[in-house]
Amino acid sequence: MSDFKFTDEERHEVVRLTRELLRHVSDLVQPDDFRRVRHLMSEGSRAGLLGRDRYGMSVALRNLRTAHALCDMVSADRNMVIATLIHRMCGEKAVDAVTGERLCIPEKDWDSDVAKLVEGLLKVDSLYSKQASVESDNFRNLLLTFARDIRVIIIMIVDRLMLMRSINHHPNVEFVKSVAIEANYLYAPLAHRLGLYVIKSELEDMSLKYTSRDTYTRIAHKLNETKKERDAYISDFIGPIKKKLEEAGLKFDIKGRTKSIYSIWNKMKKQHADIDQIYDLFAIRIIIDTPPQKEKSDCWLAYSIITDMYQPNPSRMKDWISIPKSNGYESLHITVIGPDGKWVEVQIRTRRMDLVAEKGLAAHWRYKGIKSEGDLDAWMNNVRDILEAAHTGPMELMRNFKMDIYDKEVFVFTPRGDLYRLPLGASVLDFAFHIHSKLGCIATGGKVNGKNQKLNYRLHSGDTVEVITSSTQQPRQDWLTFVVTSKARNKIRQTLNEHASRQAELGRELLQRRFKNRKIDLEEASLMKVIKKLGYKTVTDFFNEIADERLDMSAVIDAYLAHTNPDGDAIETRSAEEFTLQPGPETEQNQSAGDVLVIGDDVKGLNYRLAKCCNPIYGDDVFGFISAEGVIKVHRHDCPNAAHLRERFPYRVITTRWSGKAGGQLAATLRVIGQDDIGIVTNITSIINKEKNVTLRAIAIDSNDGLFQGHLTVGINDTASLNNLIKKIKTVKGVKDVERSK
Repeated sequence: MSDFKFTDEERHEVVRLTRELLRHVSDLVQPDDFRRVRHLMSEGSRAGLLGRDRYGMSVALRNLRTAHALCDMVSADRNMVIATLIHRMCGEKAVDAVTGERLCIPEKDWDSDVAKLVEGLLKVDSLYSKQASVESDNFRNLLLTFARDIRVIIIMIVDRLMLMRSINHHPNVEFVKSVAIEANYLYAPLAHRLGLYVIKSELEDMSLKYTSRDTYTRIAHKLNETKKERDAYISDFIGPIKKKLEEAGLKFDIKGRTKSIYSIWNKMKKQHADIDQIYDLFAIRIIIDTPPQKEKSDCWLAYSIITDMYQPNPSRMKDWISIPKSNGYESLHITVIGPDGKWVEVQIRTRRMDLVAEKGLAAHWRYKGIKSEGDLDAWMNNVRDILEAAHTGPMELMRNFKMDIYDKEVFVFTPRGDLYRLPLGASVLDFAFHIHSKLGCIATGGKVNGKNQKLNYRLHSGDTVEVITSSTQQPRQDWLTFVVTSKARNKIRQTLNEHASRQAELGRELLQRRFKNRKIDLEEASLMKVIKKLGYKTVTDFFNEIADERLDMSAVIDAYLAHTNPDGDAIETRSAEEFTLQPGPETEQNQSAGDVLVIGDDVKGLNYRLAKCCNPIYGDDVFGFISAEGVIKVHRHDCPNAAHLRERFPYRVITTRWSGKAGGQLAATLRVIGQDDIGIVTNITSIINKEKNVTLRAIAIDSNDGLFQGHLTVGINDTASLNNLIKKIKTVKGVKDVERSK
C-alpha cells in the first residue's frame, strides 16, 4: 500500500486496521481474496480513486475503517467486506491510466453477489456525489437503493458511523452539520430498526454533539462529575442481586451502564427538567449463560429474584421475550426502586439475546432456526411501500419513515388467532390496510373483542379484530386524520389521487363538450387564466368541481367569453342540450304516467346506484338522477339534495319505482336520543339482534349532560321492517326519540 498518499498518522492506522481486518476475516474469506483486494486497491490508488474527497477525507482509510467496523460490530459476511473495500474501483470510469481498461468488473472478476452489493454502493456514491440530502429529490432514490438489499443498508450505516467519528472539529462547519442532521434523520432510525442499538446510540450522541455542542458538553461534564457517585450506587445495587442469583445456580455477567447523552437529553426535554432531576440515568444488565431450551425460564427466574428484592413499577414492565420486537430484540425490562428511593432499570437477557441486541438482525444469521427472515422481509416491503408512494414529497417521506421506525408496538389477533404487530396508536383501519390494501379500501368498521367499533378506534395489545367491509365503500379524505401507518396513509392518498384524476378528466370532457355545443373555440392558455381568476389553486380542483356539479359550466363559459372578448357584446347561445321545458304540475303528472325506471335486486342490466347522501331502501319514495358519469343515482324524495337537483337539472330527473319484489339488505341509519342510563345501549342492540333479517352494522354513541345521542346503521330489507324496528326501539325505557337520518 505504498502508493497511498497518507500522512504518517494515517499510515500507522492503515497498518493496524489491515492486520486486525485480516484476523477478523481469516475464517470468512477464501485464500486468494485478500491478495486480490490488496492488488486492486493499489491499482485504484495509482488511478487516483482512493485519494481524498472534496472535504479532505481519505477515501481508502474510510473504506478500511468501515470494513473493520463491519466485522467488529455487525458480524459481516465475506461479500460485504469485499464490496466495501473494492466498490470504488468497480465503476465504469475506474480505468487503468496506462491500458485504459476497467480496473474491475465485479460480475466477471468476483461473483454475482459481490457484484450486486457493489452496484448498490456505487449508486449510493453517485447520489452523494450530487450532494443528495433530505431536502432533495435524489434522497428518495437513495433510499430506494438501500431497500434493494439489506446488506447495503448495513454497510452504509457503518460507513456513516465512521464518517461521523472522523469529522469532529472539521473546519467546514456546514458540512459537519449536514452530515449530523442526516445521520439523525436517516441512519440512526435505520440502525434502530435493524437492532444495531450501539451504533444507533453513537450516531445520535455525535449528531447532538455536532449540532448542539454546548448542550452535549454540559451533559457530558455533569455525567463525569457524578461518575464516582454513580459507580458506587451501581455497585451497592448489584451486590445483593449477584449473591441471590448465584445462590439460585445461575451463570451470568452483570454490569451497569450510563444511558446515552442523547437519550438523557430527550428525557430532559420530555420531562422539562434539568439533568439533576433525571433519576434513571443508568441501567443494569444481567446476561445469563444458559442453553436455548432454558432461556425463558432462567430469565423469568432472575426476574422473580430481583422483584422480590426491589419493588417494581408495573407500568414500566416490558416483556420482549414472550413477543420479541420486530427487529429481533429479546429482553426483559423492569424498573425497580433501588436504595435511596431511586428508580433503576434492569435488563435481563441471555448471551444469545445480548449478541442480537448488540449486533442486530445480522446476529440472527449465526443461529439456525431463528425465524427473522419473515419479519425482515415484511419490513423491507413496508420500506418499499413508503418509498414508492408517487405523491409523497421528500420531507413527508422522512416524517413517515422515522415515525414508523421509532413507534412502539401493539400486538393484535385475528379471529383465527393470527398475531399481527402494529405501531402504537394504530386504528382498525390501519389493521385492515396491514392485512391487505384492498381490504383497507373497502373497510367500514370492525368488531374488536366482539363489539362493533368505528374505523378510527385505537387498538390495544391483546385485541381480537375482525374487519367489516362493504363493496360500495371507498377511501375518504378524513381517513388521513387518524391512520398512523405509512402503508395506510400512502394507499389512501394514492386512491384519492387516482379518483381525483379520473373525476378531473371527466370534468374536462364535459366542459369541452359544452364549448363545442356552443360553437366556441377553447384555447388552453385562456382557460388557465380563467381558472386562476376564479380562485382555483389547481386545474384538478377546477375540473373536479365541474364533474361533481358544484360549478355551473355556463358561468365558466361566460367568464371565458368575458376574458377572451372583453369589449364585445355578449350573445346568448344555447344548445338543445341546455334547453329544457320547465314542467308544471300537469307535466309532472303526465311524466309519472309515462316511462318509469324500475329498480330492484331482481332487475338486471341497469347501471344505477343508491345515493349515499340519503341511503334509500326498498319501499322509499325515490327518483332517479342521471349523473355526469352516466350512472343513474337513486335518491329518496326527501333527500337533502333533492330540491337542488330538481331545480338545477330537471332534464336529468327520472321517475323511479321499486320492483314488486324486495331485494337483499340495504343500509339505513337511525338517530336515537335518550337518557344516558346504564344498559340503555345494550337494550337497544338486543332488540336489533332479535329482529329477523336485521343486522347492526355500525354504532356511534355520544354522551353529554345526562343525554346520549346515537347513530345506528342497520342492514334491513324494506321500509316496513324499518318502521317496525323504530317502534320497538321507542319502547325502550329512557329512549326519547328515534328517527331515520336523512
